[in-house]
Amino acid sequence: MTEEIKVNEKEVVVPGETLATGMGFLPSKGTYREGDNIIAARLGMVHVDRKVIKIIPLSGIYQPKAGDVIIAKIIDVLMSGWKLETNTAYPAMMSMKDATSEYIAKGADLRRYFDVDEYVVAKITNVTTQNLIDLTMRGPGLRKLRGGRVIKVNSNKVPRIIGKHGSMISMVKNATDCKIIVGQNGLVWVDGEPDKEKIAVDTIKKIEEESHVSGLTDLIKSHLEKVTGKKLEITEKGE
Repeated sequence: MTEEIKVNEKEVVVPGETLATGMGFLPSKGTYREGDNIIAARLGMVHVDRKVIKIIPLSGIYQPKAGDVIIAKIIDVLMSGWKLETNTAYPAMMSMKDATSEYIAKGADLRRYFDVDEYVVAKITNVTTQNLIDLTMRGPGLRKLRGGRVIKVNSNKVPRIIGKHGSMISMVKNATDCKIIVGQNGLVWVDGEPDKEKIAVDTIKKIEEESHVSGLTDLIKSHLEKVTGKKLEITEKGE
């Protein structure tokens, strides 16, 4: 049988759609083999990496995994640490030893370090079999967030918002002079002058909504140049 890709890169497909024929192609996430065909198992955007075909979902809930850097919100201060909300169905815990390298005396008021409703950048160290998330803030770039605002995006769109080698989010930062951190759990922190902060937030939402569009990097570049009046350069072509 002739090996053939039946769909285009980044094309949006539906469950049951034939993506490729021939045994030379390999099914990956969101696809399965049926005879000589590779079939879509879910709604999403096609990505072909040489001979491997997978589907990037357009919607869905963030699935936490060890090593992910996320933005989390303190929701409770306990005797031994902090409880955090992570934009998932699972609660997270951060112990005193994982929160800071400082010595914390027994019985100290932990609100002095992190209080309810504050946001932090943290790394997932473990997801237990009971679906509890363990977090640490001991590492480069992990810290409490001060000022700015936090917005939610679809966590499956995070790779598009960041772009290839960070190209997309770097372009937004350069255009708006905002500090931006994108958590892998779909929470994004933006901090800058109020008018520029709004432009950054609107642009991130635009990337999220139009993530399936081909030529997205050029589209966002034109948008940012129009709203900021800046001439931008793309250092590396986005996805």
